[in-house]
Amino acid sequence: MTLTEILHNFRHRLASCYPPGEINGMEMAMLDNLLNYSRVDAILHANDEMPTFIAEKFTTIADRLLRHEPIQYILGDAYFHGHHFRVTPATLIPRPETEELIDMIADENTAADLRVLDIGTGSGCIAISLAIALRFAEVSAIDISPDALAIAKENAKKLKARVIFRQADILTLPVPETPCYDIIVSNPPYITDSERAEMDNNVLDYEPHPALFVPDNDPLLFYRTIAQYATGALSPGGKLYFEINSRFPQETCKLLTDYGFTDTKAINDYRGLPRFVTATR
Repeated sequence: MTLTEILHNFRHRLASCYPPGEINGMEMAMLDNLLNYSRVDAILHANDEMPTFIAEKFTTIADRLLRHEPIQYILGDAYFHGHHFRVTPATLIPRPETEELIDMIADENTAADLRVLDIGTGSGCIAISLAIALRFAEVSAIDISPDALAIAKENAKKLKARVIFRQADILTLPVPETPCYDIIVSNPPYITDSERAEMDNNVLDYEPHPALFVPDNDPLLFYRTIAQYATGALSPGGKLYFEINSRFPQETCKLLTDYGFTDTKAINDYRGLPRFVTATR
């Protein structure tokens, strides 16, 4: 089969389940992953006969996509902030909104020798991206999942980023007696249980629930815990950066103010939704 025929069959099979733009994105990810082709390469080689295993790969992956399995897990790869990260069902798939958080931190913190902590690192995408973006920074990252940490370490090694990883549960991590960080960043679990019904199957069926959900009766559980930890862990003038549930920007800001943080503000993402909160110790 030619590449054109393979891609036509792929699009046709997925047309009933996915919008054209999403199919196009998945197609490009597969061309890059399976053939190392750009869109221009695909046009140049449109009429080339492809090896049988390539046609079979597209068919197998289409089968999995029809079961709503995320393309990132199928390929084991997610593109984030200019780099390819390995992802598995042990880690969340990085979202474009989180790239804005990296840019915000890099733009606002230009001093050398910053000490950074990423809480709930998952694939390591935040910690690694910051280690690359912030020159001379000392970046640490924690996660409760040993499987996620194994992936994060693999990503750091591949991208030649210096990050200190350790396993820890922020809910039980003691507050340090002396400040040890200039920046604490976290994209913690923040989706309430009642929001599950609004979510797509590809998230509910495949992504790790402990990294997503919090109880309805305590939606700010992780923000409160991290704020308390940061009161001892952040140096005076240190910055706290959160990705948040867009339903609770004012509540998150008030929580931080109640813990004594200043310059607390909610910031919208590129879609106009309140997605980040920053504060200063």
